[in-house]
Amino acid sequence: MRFFEGYRCGACGFEVEAGSPAGECPACAGPLLCVYDTGAIRRGLPGSARAPKRGGKGVWRFRRLLPDFAEEITLGEGCTPLIPAGRLGETIGMRRLYLKDESANPTGSFKARGMAVAVSRLRALGISTACVPSAGNAGLALAAYGAAALIRCRVFIPSDAPSGVAEECRLYGAEVVSVSGVISDASRALDASVGTDRGGVLSTFREPCRVEGKKTIAFELEDEIEPEWIVFPTGGGTGIVALWKAYRELEAIGALRRPMPRLAVVQAAGCAPLVRAFEEGTDKAKPWKNPATIASGIRVPSSRADMLILKALRESAGAAVSVEDGEIMAAVKEIAGTLGVFSSPEGAAAWAGLKRLVRTEAVSPSARIVIVNTAGGARYRFLLESS
Repeated sequence: MRFFEGYRCGACGFEVEAGSPAGECPACAGPLLCVYDTGAIRRGLPGSARAPKRGGKGVWRFRRLLPDFAEEITLGEGCTPLIPAGRLGETIGMRRLYLKDESANPTGSFKARGMAVAVSRLRALGISTACVPSAGNAGLALAAYGAAALIRCRVFIPSDAPSGVAEECRLYGAEVVSVSGVISDASRALDASVGTDRGGVLSTFREPCRVEGKKTIAFELEDEIEPEWIVFPTGGGTGIVALWKAYRELEAIGALRRPMPRLAVVQAAGCAPLVRAFEEGTDKAKPWKNPATIASGIRVPSSRADMLILKALRESAGAAVSVEDGEIMAAVKEIAGTLGVFSSPEGAAAWAGLKRLVRTEAVSPSARIVIVNTAGGARYRFLLESS
């Protein structure tokens, strides 16, 4: 059985039927989130069998808590390594530290999980063209999954994106539109291009299913170690919202028999709107002026789901911290030299952020902690030349 019921706005609660092509709330333009009949799942999964998975591999083995599509597009995403990182953790008194390495996904990042589900939705709706603004990994994932699904793709790439992203998107057959500026400029260019026809727009929180694919990280972690903290590098915020949503769903079906893990957002000091809002105790984050950081994936001056992200942090008794670019590059080297993993600057930011959180006693070094490396570092080799 499948238990997908439709969508609900995360801002105003407006409900949208399951077969709708809407990407955002028709009432307030807020982010739509998928809704499931968790009561039915709970009744049908007695005792220790209460889990969202049923057979298969990767993201789609969790189909009980994924939307119901006739065709499930996949390139083998999910089931990424969870690497014991005790040697790395010992430097700050940690023995129960783990690194979830999302670079093992197709196209090299956690974005593959989200695009697998989002592109499957487009196929189900009969939409033949998709577009996204991206500084790298989201565009690459859309281009690859679009090729697999025979969907035409357009990727709007800002001029500050890492070298080689545009060429790789074109390799998958995508059309690339280069835009002067940062990711918010690319988003505005996309909006101007598509006008009112937004059926194939897969921008962050303007499409409900990217969150669904990414939440499977939480399901995998629960299978593996039941973390007490999850530290996540954050730009647009789909990762944090996805984790929070996953744990709320696990609670609802009776599969979580302990408090949900505490969630920590890590941003760059040169672009930290969510950290500033969290520290100020506000429910919304003001856009960051003149964003600047080497970690292009978190160089996001504002999020359309800022209220949901801040809610996730506060409901989980979590934390938010920013780190300098120098700390990020030092963390890249520490992770590589200790664990043998070449992380992206964004993934390294999670380790740099955790060190700060431990130093300020926001996180106990005795806790069972996962840092998420959201992507591989191969596309950022140019940064090593000046480090």
